[in-house]
Amino acid sequence: MTDDSQSQWSEEESQLYQEIAPVVVPARTEQIASLLTLLPFSQSDSFRAVEIGCGEGILSEALLTCFPQATVTALDGSAEMRSQAAKRLRGFSTRAQVEPFDLLSDKWHAYLHNADCVLSSLVIHHLTGEGKRALFATIHRHLSSRGALLIADLIQPQRPETSELFAATWDRITEAQSLAETGSTDLFEKFKQSEWNYFRYPDDPIDHPSPLFDQLLWLKEAGFAIIDCFWMQAGHAIYGGYKSAAPVSEGLPYEVALRTAKDVLGTGQQS
Repeated sequence: MTDDSQSQWSEEESQLYQEIAPVVVPARTEQIASLLTLLPFSQSDSFRAVEIGCGEGILSEALLTCFPQATVTALDGSAEMRSQAAKRLRGFSTRAQVEPFDLLSDKWHAYLHNADCVLSSLVIHHLTGEGKRALFATIHRHLSSRGALLIADLIQPQRPETSELFAATWDRITEAQSLAETGSTDLFEKFKQSEWNYFRYPDDPIDHPSPLFDQLLWLKEAGFAIIDCFWMQAGHAIYGGYKSAAPVSEGLPYEVALRTAKDVLGTGQQS
């Protein structure tokens, strides 16, 4: 895969994200629970997952907790994030593997081979449109026949009114979550000062969100049998595709996924 992006995610940005993520990610618990619930597996199934851009390993930990027969390869470009993820996931022993990767390279694609699912949260938007399109095709080619690709990410608005809506609602959610989580607006102020709200400051060279409609078309073009958007709030969406249209006999209940997400965020966030 080639990509003309000049994006370089620094360790300083990783540190800032780790600090403010509990309040700047809209409905973070709900997003994690949604991704887990959408996996086309029962809790007793054995499957292999790959997480692109695992960060601190929160989503991988929640997945391994909910699916005791699953294994995860967690990839991240930040040494600090990999260190945090390795600490978080060490209790799962050989079920968890944390590895370095460069999103703009194709050297990590070997990890995708015969994976049963690929997940990514707030990473794919660092690729340009053509980069995303190529990655979707690559993932589809490598996935097992029961495979799924599930993405949680920023999406590009198509009208000025939409940009303003996304910006305003993201500000409002972040302020409310800052108060709820910390009792103050300090993290919201840091969110504003760092110009983190892409929809107010869209010129950051490392961010390349694409329209949701385009991405659904690229998933269809890649060959996924079922494509959909499953959740959306403040310019953040959960969307993806399934290689098979066959239903799962008994998937993960949302209540179980939500409880696990709350537990994982509550116990590991300060470590």
